Formats: sequence, C-alpha cells, structure tokens
Amino acid sequence: MLTLVLVVILAALVFEFINGFHDTANSIATVVATKVLSPGQAVMLAAIMNLVGALTGTAVAKTIASGLIDTGVVEVTSQVILCALLGGIVWNLITWWKGLPSSSSHALIGGLCGAALAAAHNDWGALIWSEAVGDWTKNKGILWKVVVPMISSPIAGFLLGIGVMLLLWGLIALLSRATGWLRRLARPNFVNKFFGKAQIISAAYMGYAHGHNDAQKTMGIIALTLFGAEASGALNDLPDWLAFLHPGSAGEQDIATWIVLTCAVVMALGTASGGWKIIKTLGHKMVKLHPINGFAAETSSATILTVAAHFGMPVSTTHSISTAIMGVGFAKNPRALKFSVVERIIWAWILTIPAAGGIAYGLLKLLQAIGWA
Repeated sequence: MLTLVLVVILAALVFEFINGFHDTANSIATVVATKVLSPGQAVMLAAIMNLVGALTGTAVAKTIASGLIDTGVVEVTSQVILCALLGGIVWNLITWWKGLPSSSSHALIGGLCGAALAAAHNDWGALIWSEAVGDWTKNKGILWKVVVPMISSPIAGFLLGIGVMLLLWGLIALLSRATGWLRRLARPNFVNKFFGKAQIISAAYMGYAHGHNDAQKTMGIIALTLFGAEASGALNDLPDWLAFLHPGSAGEQDIATWIVLTCAVVMALGTASGGWKIIKTLGHKMVKLHPINGFAAETSSATILTVAAHFGMPVSTTHSISTAIMGVGFAKNPRALKFSVVERIIWAWILTIPAAGGIAYGLLKLLQAIGWA
C-alpha cells in the first residue's frame, strides 16, 4: 500500500510537470507573439514567477482536497487518485500534441470526478454538487467551485480584455489631444516602446497568477492522497525517513509545507521545458498582437486568476487568457479574430471534463475488473 501511495505522489508530480509545460504557453504566448521577449527569456520569466506564485497560497489546494468529492459516500483510495491523474495526464498530452490550449485544471477535475464515480459504482452522490454555507465565496461543490467559475471566467476574460483595451486607447486619445511633451507620449513609436517594457511586468504578473492558481491543484491531490492513506492505515509504521508523509491531525484541511515547495519547484521545472505548439495557437493563429494588446490580455487574465485563487476557485488559466486575447482582438477589430481557431479552442473546453473523466472512469473500471481496485 505504501508503494502505491508513493506511485500516486509521483504521478501527481508528473501531472504538475506536464501542467507546467502545457500551460507555459498560457502565461507567455502573448509576450512571445509580440516579440517583447524571446521564447527562452519568456520561459525563464514564467518559470521563476510560477515558483513565486505557487508559494503564496493554498485556498485552491483545499478546494481540490476537500470540496468536490464526498468521502462519506466513496473511499478516495490511492487507485482512485491514480486513475484521476492518469485521466488528466492523457487528455493533456492529447491536446498538447494537437496544439490545443485546453484546461489542465478541468482535466484534473474531470479525472477526479470520473474516478470517484467509478469507485462509487455510478452513485452520483459521491460528487459534492452544491454545499452552501451562507457566504457564496466559501461554498463547496462542483456548482460553486467548478461550474460557476468555468462559465464566468471566460466571460470575464473576454469583457475585461475589451475593457482594458478600450481604457488604454482612451488614455492614448486624450494624450494625442494634449500639448507639448504629453502629446509625444501618444505617438505610435513611443506607445510600442512603452508597452514593450510594460508587457514584461504583465507577463511576470501572468506567470505569478498561473503558479498561484494552477500549482495548488496538485497540492490538493497529494494532500487528498495522504489523507486517504492515513485513514486506511497505509501510513502506519512508516520508517523515520518517510514520517513527513503523515498529513497530521488537520488532514487535508492543512497543506504541508513540503507539498507546497515540491509542487512549486516541479511546476517551475515543467514551465522551463516550454510548450511551443500551444504558444503558436494562442499567440499567432488567433489574432495578431502588438505590445499594447499583449499587456491588456495578460493584465486581464492574471487579475481573474489571482482573484479566483483568493476565493479557492480552481479557474482555468487557459480559459482566462484565451478569452482575454479574444476580447482584445475583438476590441481591435471583430473581423481580425480567426473564428476557425476560436471554434477549435471552444470544443477543447467543452470536451475536457467529460473526456478526462471518461478516461479516468474507464481506467478504474479496468483496475476493478482485474482485482487491483
């Protein structure tokens, strides 16, 4: 049993690494597309800021660990979590291979729900659908922590992208009507140079927000694994050098420091390995971007991710940056958006949770059939 727990933790870290290179594109696509940074410079910036972001909170991790699956209905065993992770990993690799910016967050959530449903023998009560506690920001369940942000974050990304873009253009228009040196600030050459520098800051903000939200999801999975292992007795009589695996009396309500540090470093390493296929889709195929557009998209997306992480909502980095780019492109020229690319991305969004969930469900049923679960 202990060996299985260690295998699950390893699989979780593999998922975190893949999340790093799969979602690297989300945090650096715009800064590469606008040629403000080279791909190598952008990847290193994202890796460093992912690490910083991953070390600054655990609210999303606690949602994954205790807010989606009813452990009173289904036992969340190591096999369940392993199949959940494999469902997310397989779907991530498929979409990466196809160059589609699908959501690693939703792949993981879909895998977790699919595996839990299989373990509960199709008892849908195993999933926490909605658990209200008065303050909606603290509510648990798939409705509040997955569905609401899944719908609202793309809309917010699109509208905020438009709003920030219009605000920046409004400021430039005001400067162009001014006199003296202020008027010079509105010249295209100065605007491009200024936002070329400013986009380095917005790209760093985006990298921070990605780590702050996404890295926490694997932290939650590892905490959930250890909580289940402790409850089943798999961690009894641990050797001294593995004593850190005990989750403690708080269980999954408290994310151990070693989990936070490990996930942060692994995501940063994954980020450093890059994900160029998705960068091409987001940064080049969807709409042509200039530094001011990249700044607007990154600032909009990063703000959504940071706010969502504060409330423990595992929001998709992919959804927020993709729709922010769409919003910026729409503000620029509605006809500039390449809707065939947008359509492919939307289909990837729609399919991610059921596809990853289906893979995880099938894997656990296979393990049950051969007596391994």
